Amino acid sequence: MTDTHGDSVRADVWLWRARFFKTRSLAAKFVDEGRIRLTRTGVESRIDKPSRTVKPGDVLVFGLAGRLIAVRVLDCGERRGPAIEARGLYEAVDG
Repeated sequence: MTDTHGDSVRADVWLWRARFFKTRSLAAKFVDEGRIRLTRTGVESRIDKPSRTVKPGDVLVFGLAGRLIAVRVLDCGERRGPAIEARGLYEAVDG
């Protein structure tokens, strides 16, 4: 599988591994809609392609199920593991 590139991973894969979405295709569709903001080294941009990479230190902000979610990426992960493992991929960021 070529989804990971050292210390970065495709946005759709990361969202799926972090268990924000049940399937990778749902995550990819969400990203395609341009509904995720990425802040990297103080520069904010919109993620609008599933192939765009995220890496540790990035902050993602997106709305999901009526809630605004802001998380800092801590790890890319190696697989979609159990929920406890998924929670180790990010930390909540205060608004």
